[in-house]
Amino acid sequence: MLESWIFWSLLAASMQSVRTAGQKKLNEHISALAATLVRYLFGLPFAIAYVAWLVHAEDYPSVSLSTTFIVSAVVAGVLQIIATILLIRLFSLRNFAVGSTYVRSEILLTAIVGSVLFAEVLSITGWLAIAVSVAGLIIISLGKTGGITSLWNRSAAYGLGAGLAFALTSLLIRKASLSLSMDSAMLAAAITLTFMIALQTVITFVCVMYNDARELKSVLRLWRPSLFVGITSVIGSAGWFTAFTLERAAYVKTLGQVEFLITLAIAIVYFKELPSRAELTGMLFIVVGVVVLLLSGT
Repeated sequence: MLESWIFWSLLAASMQSVRTAGQKKLNEHISALAATLVRYLFGLPFAIAYVAWLVHAEDYPSVSLSTTFIVSAVVAGVLQIIATILLIRLFSLRNFAVGSTYVRSEILLTAIVGSVLFAEVLSITGWLAIAVSVAGLIIISLGKTGGITSLWNRSAAYGLGAGLAFALTSLLIRKASLSLSMDSAMLAAAITLTFMIALQTVITFVCVMYNDARELKSVLRLWRPSLFVGITSVIGSAGWFTAFTLERAAYVKTLGQVEFLITLAIAIVYFKELPSRAELTGMLFIVVGVVVLLLSGT
């Protein structure tokens, strides 16, 4: 029988691929910052509706948000925005390949930081699965560029910073959800998600207003694709948040790398792009890592 966290992780990875495609389309008409605002602004109503539906279905009483929840969720929300900014910054640098390779360290950083600071104990098999998956991601990154000539530069710093920020975000999301002490992982995750999206909507809205308020008109004009991004983003985030509530963040992140396989499959089937030998090797490593993780029973 498929475990719940596996289902939610796979749903999240699939929706993230679709949402990313939608955001890339939006970036042709608006800035990356405005596209980030779209993700939160158009997703917030659906997140609120999701929480309301769960509260009604579960018949839960009012929820009390502890200091641990508020601090963890706020820091996670800010870190996720910072990580996104660092990723966007990478695109303007010449050594993007170096930085993007370091971003792949997110899985390993999640495992290390989780073990040291969040008391997340991983099995030896789990560590092996994570290492194999990370190796596969790095092989794919190197294969796209023919190798890395410099192991450390500004691009690498941005990539590693983004990876660390994403890792901490995942761990803090799990901590915030678990601090609610609810029997329903779905409801705990939904409350955490809605709180974070509301915070991120305010932050990115203020940033867009400060940077170029005229872009708000463009966002409203593109309401149809923006709505698509908002819906897919909430579905994907609900998947991640629920999976983080049910299982250790490092394992969820490892399984979530099937997103790369989905993306490559789309490129092969729809765009007739033949993968290179390095990409095929990297895909094999990712598949092996995921299979080892699932067979280990975590």
